[in-house]
Amino acid sequence: MIDRYCLENMKHIWELNSKFKYYLDVELAVCEAYKDLGKIPDEDYKYIKKHASFNVDRISEIETKVHHDVIAFITNVNETVGDKSKYIHNGLTSSDVIDTALSLQLRDASAIIKQDFEKILKTIMTLAKKYKNTICIGRSHGIHAEVTTFGIKMLNMYDCFERAYKNFSYISENIQLGMISGPVGTYSNLPVELERLVCEKLGLTPARISTQIIARDNISRYMNELAVIASIIEQCATEIRNLQRTEIFEVQEFFDTEQKGSSAMPHKRNPVLCENLCGLARVVRSNSQTAMQNIVLWHERDISHSSAERIILPDSTILIDFMLNRFNDVLSNLVIYEKNMLKNTKLYGGIVYSQRVMLKLVESGLSREQAYKAVQKNALAAIDNNGSFEQNLLNDKDIMDVLSKKQIISCFDENEYLKNVDAIFAKFKI
Repeated sequence: MIDRYCLENMKHIWELNSKFKYYLDVELAVCEAYKDLGKIPDEDYKYIKKHASFNVDRISEIETKVHHDVIAFITNVNETVGDKSKYIHNGLTSSDVIDTALSLQLRDASAIIKQDFEKILKTIMTLAKKYKNTICIGRSHGIHAEVTTFGIKMLNMYDCFERAYKNFSYISENIQLGMISGPVGTYSNLPVELERLVCEKLGLTPARISTQIIARDNISRYMNELAVIASIIEQCATEIRNLQRTEIFEVQEFFDTEQKGSSAMPHKRNPVLCENLCGLARVVRSNSQTAMQNIVLWHERDISHSSAERIILPDSTILIDFMLNRFNDVLSNLVIYEKNMLKNTKLYGGIVYSQRVMLKLVESGLSREQAYKAVQKNALAAIDNNGSFEQNLLNDKDIMDVLSKKQIISCFDENEYLKNVDAIFAKFKI
């Protein structure tokens, strides 16, 4: 089932107490950097490090009066360090703390998401290898096209998730920026080298330049990548939903013995987990649009982005964590109906082998146009009359004048479609 420990960790990152803990980490790193620069005595820094703390209820109480959460936080921390409070938040502006702390939150959230990716990639590859040669039908426009394998379907899924993992890893590294530059990014009351020291201590990269905030196009790219991940999950979940349809029934979400699918229809076994994932993907994509709009701010800064980010960043990272875990759970317990997969390739007497018959006719001397017309006539007749394409060919005098019975039957050998499976799998490091 879903890894609850992982989900609880992600939620914990965005809890109010954790947010202020990240704030305090930034403030203490600034004090330590000041100490390294000789601006704070060692003993005073040790005292601050030991005693600096906060209480969420007290911060809330102060905020009701000052109407500013960072000031309320600093006021509360100052209460815990007494006369050493003169060193706290010295020369900083609120966004120095907010944006640097946010980078720490996103770094930790991203680490969890990357772990989720590693689990789901392993699960998908296990399925791909297990069903590498399991015959099934490939579809285009929702219509039977040609034979493929369920392993190749899984390998396509793996390719999408692996690419998303690489892209997410790149942007999650590039979003880990720290900023200690003062009210409009000019270091007016700060030594420039302070920013570098603080970022080193926090494991962040100093922003090359900042206004009063770090530019929001980075967060927009991060959110867009989350939207891509959500869309890939939706694409794969949609495939499972379709394959579970009664008339196809090639796979099925695990259905517990005590589970019920409908209050009215006892026979129902619905793909509810995948449907749930498709709905959640819409939320993440919508949040990415908000992140795009947050790029546009007045002059060096306004706070129109702030209220939105307090919703979209926790919601989207928590949702992606949940969605990756849920989809991994779906795949890990997926019921595969191999016999139905094979049966579906043989519908209407194997119409999906029409191209092989056409090519065989061309090899035997017909023009492509003649071959296409002859094959199409027999294939569509099989569909329209619920008949057999293969039998129609064997009964067609014009085709039998060109091909032998053995040649026609050879066109319906599904193993011919497996000859390049190894070459496809060889493109992946397995």
